[in-house]
Amino acid sequence: MISSKRQFNIACLQTCPRADFKTALDEAITLAEEAVTAGADFLTLPEYCGGLKTEGSAFAPPFATEENHPVLKGLRNFAKNKKKYILIGSIAIKGPADKILNRSFIIDDCGNIISRYDKIHLFDIKLSEQESYLESATVQGGQKAVICQTPFGCLGQTICYDLRFPNLYRNLSQSGAEILFVPAVFTKKTGAAHWHVLNRARAIENGAFVVAPCAVGNVEGGGGGYGHSLIINPWGEILADGGADSGFINVNIDLEEVSSARTRIPSLSHDKDFSS
Repeated sequence: MISSKRQFNIACLQTCPRADFKTALDEAITLAEEAVTAGADFLTLPEYCGGLKTEGSAFAPPFATEENHPVLKGLRNFAKNKKKYILIGSIAIKGPADKILNRSFIIDDCGNIISRYDKIHLFDIKLSEQESYLESATVQGGQKAVICQTPFGCLGQTICYDLRFPNLYRNLSQSGAEILFVPAVFTKKTGAAHWHVLNRARAIENGAFVVAPCAVGNVEGGGGGYGHSLIINPWGEILADGGADSGFINVNIDLEEVSSARTRIPSLSHDKDFSS
């Protein structure tokens, strides 16, 4: 039986998109050390925190098999040595048919992988004549929503572009998720327009905490991360915002706020089926 820690300190590490494993891991470990010193019990990292490059409109992050991925190994060792839980927002894992998997992991305080989630909704968009992205050119999408039971409550995993699909968050929350993770490399253009309002909406709609670590800075080959990592309570209030520079944010949260919000507005039990 999992013993519950209803009050704890959670951190978003706001890293930059790095072109190689070593630089990515070095930055992650440096910020993780600082967050642990500041009292964090649970560390979260952005999407593609193991490295990211682009080639034209395609994503071209450094990748490896899960068994041999140096960033995964390094963060698992850190979790074990520091006795901390870690959300690896995502790293590129070698997949089928010459494609990669944009895969998120939850690591426990013994360094064990306790959950995996492959990004379902891939970022295939055209923002302008000069800026377009085709994640599906190199990434194999996932097919399964994922929740994970931990001492820090029930956790729902999503990645970046998933944020625009509210039914996924409804499914996770109605399955018990109390914290919704949204690791991202949200673009600067869409981030300025939509990042805060969409994350707040997911929190409000579902009466859940939203923890959204977002990369900041330019990507080699083009594009860039918006930053502004967010920790949002179930009432939709922003508890911390990472701003526009690398670093970390951390706050104390109380999961009893989830049941309080869901009691005050029990919308998770009020859904109607209009499919017929």
